[in-house]
Amino acid sequence: MLFRRFVRKDALLLLAGASMMHLFSLLSTPSMTPSSTWFYEAPVDLEPLPPPPEPAAVRRNVETETVTVTIPAPSDPTRILPRSNTLPHTSIVHHAPGWTLFRNLYMSDGTLFILSSNRSFPEIRMMTSTGLPAENTRENIALREPTRHHMDIITPESAKRRWGERVLTVKGNTLLVNEPSQFLRHYYHLCAELFFGVQAFWHGAHSDPSSTSPDRESQVLTHPTPPPLDRVVFAHATVDGWRDDPGFNAFFLRAAYPSLTVETWDDWEDRIAASAGGDRAWHFPLLLLTDRSAAHRGEICGSQTQRIAAEAWDYMRRQRLLMGMRVGGWWEPVRAAVLKFAGAPVSRKGIRELPMPDKIVITYISRQGGHRRKLVEGDHEVMVEALEELMQRKKGDLVEWELNVLQAEKMTKDEQLAIIARTTFLVGVHGNGLTHLLFMPPTKLSAVVEIFYPGGFAHDYHWTTRALGMTHFAVWNDTYVDCSQPKVDYPEGFQGNEVPVYGPTVAQIIEDRVDGKL
Repeated sequence: MLFRRFVRKDALLLLAGASMMHLFSLLSTPSMTPSSTWFYEAPVDLEPLPPPPEPAAVRRNVETETVTVTIPAPSDPTRILPRSNTLPHTSIVHHAPGWTLFRNLYMSDGTLFILSSNRSFPEIRMMTSTGLPAENTRENIALREPTRHHMDIITPESAKRRWGERVLTVKGNTLLVNEPSQFLRHYYHLCAELFFGVQAFWHGAHSDPSSTSPDRESQVLTHPTPPPLDRVVFAHATVDGWRDDPGFNAFFLRAAYPSLTVETWDDWEDRIAASAGGDRAWHFPLLLLTDRSAAHRGEICGSQTQRIAAEAWDYMRRQRLLMGMRVGGWWEPVRAAVLKFAGAPVSRKGIRELPMPDKIVITYISRQGGHRRKLVEGDHEVMVEALEELMQRKKGDLVEWELNVLQAEKMTKDEQLAIIARTTFLVGVHGNGLTHLLFMPPTKLSAVVEIFYPGGFAHDYHWTTRALGMTHFAVWNDTYVDCSQPKVDYPEGFQGNEVPVYGPTVAQIIEDRVDGKL
């Protein structure tokens, strides 16, 4: 009989035999335990996989100045593509003492990091400082010297070990101001010094070198438009630490840079706190760092002008990148933006030669209603009389003359700028009001007549006027100079309310200037 009927015992024997055979096959086959939850089936003609790269192999791309850090391949043979990360190298576009334009600067736990495989960078002390208020003492000067806590150089390997992939990019163009409120709260220092230098450096860095022939560099107002600054960070100033009492700082900043985001000490501290411990970093693709103490370590600012903007301006001048230098062309976009915001007339002439003014406008900014640095009251009255007499003598001239005596505290900002936008001669005692020279129109006669206490002198408005291609007259009572650079001095009485001046001398300076004698 070929077949027989299965009984329960047969079924149990058959099941036991099958189980034994399956167990035997498993024990006799090599292990195929998978190393991941997915499988890779190679095609028949696949070339053997290359050996994995050495740990942390670093390859530098010279053209893009980036560092590629390759992560070692895992032991799992099914994962054929290695992971990789890139952190762009830091490079310096332009540098002058106190002014440094970086590509790819990093910040972690309050330290600015230059990411590079080499150390061929300017001295750190010429780029930054501790940001402490400045005092003219040896102890304070020493305290303002930076350490590796303030700025350091980090290799790509170290950056990868410290930060890994925890590097966040702050998109856009950043201006980082590393100075306290000590000077920021003054109209002159914020507008005519800090942002005066910012505009010179930023404009120069984005000028077209092919169009900077001597003629264009000197005379033409028109020039390529640089990319916008997206944010300014006042790293050591609170929300009120950059605003002056009259309100011109905020007015200027909003008018000149309407899209600019302002961050202050609190915001910078937020970024520091978020990277505390140094295990993550912020990445700034393009950042202009300005530092007052570092600028004063430069020869131009420290020894000659005491103006931080002078380092930025002079560097770009020597690089032949400051187009329109003799007519203030590089400053024209800022001037035009502020005047437009104020509703004042704006001259937008692309010129190769300074024009004669259509009207001779004399503007005297009186400080008699202020708290300090006022003229002797009688001298103030005599000077106004002398200027009025000059108006009378010039009534028959072909060119019209105009005199304005401004008491700024009684006028709106728009009203002040409407007059300044037409001013040919700006007259006043050394003080904040002369900062309005930033918005005077460039002409062949444009000049500032600054009155000092006898024996006193400061570069503030003298240097700024000349940097815009205008003439500056320093007056001490009945004497004056227009070309030489007097010695800086602050004698007793410099800040007082008894500043003498001989009014007819001021009137004569203006008349001689118009007649071509000065």
